[in-house]
Amino acid sequence: MKVKAILFLLGAVLSAQILATTVVLDTNHGQITVKLNAKKAPVTVSNFLQYVKSGHYKNAIFHRVIKNFMIQGGGFDKRYQRLGTKKPIKNEADNGLGNERGTIAMARTMDPHSATAQFFINTKNNKSLNHKKKSPYGWGYAVFGKVTDGMNVVDKISRVPTGAAGPFRQDAPKSLVIINDVKIIE
Repeated sequence: MKVKAILFLLGAVLSAQILATTVVLDTNHGQITVKLNAKKAPVTVSNFLQYVKSGHYKNAIFHRVIKNFMIQGGGFDKRYQRLGTKKPIKNEADNGLGNERGTIAMARTMDPHSATAQFFINTKNNKSLNHKKKSPYGWGYAVFGKVTDGMNVVDKISRVPTGAAGPFRQDAPKSLVIINDVKIIE
């Protein structure tokens, strides 16, 4: 009986840790602390943490910056070479979390279930990106966490001059915005 109680308690503690995971994005513009919401977006958070643990984001860049909208990263290295990814994940945008200023969400193609490693941080409330219905144009973008410290860094990145770079005709920072590393805070 005691063993079962200890295992149950250990499972509850581990579950609480997983549900309250925090990561720090260390960029060449400063640090951004993000609290992930595994309760509302378990598949997305698990996917993101797998990329973090594998070192995928180390020396990746924020390759797309649109002032008064969002900053996007996690898909390209400093030479604008596409980073390898795992299989796409299920879209969890119907989880009740909105694309509000300071939230982190998964980037994707027109296919609602195409998110892999790329993410973006909303720099304003972007209601148009929220889930409306389960249709190609209504799915929205899955929010899976929120910036708890370093929004000033996000804002600083959002103001960098942009233009054409790598495969992008516009919206790429003219000087690299590098994600030096992403660390999990236990």
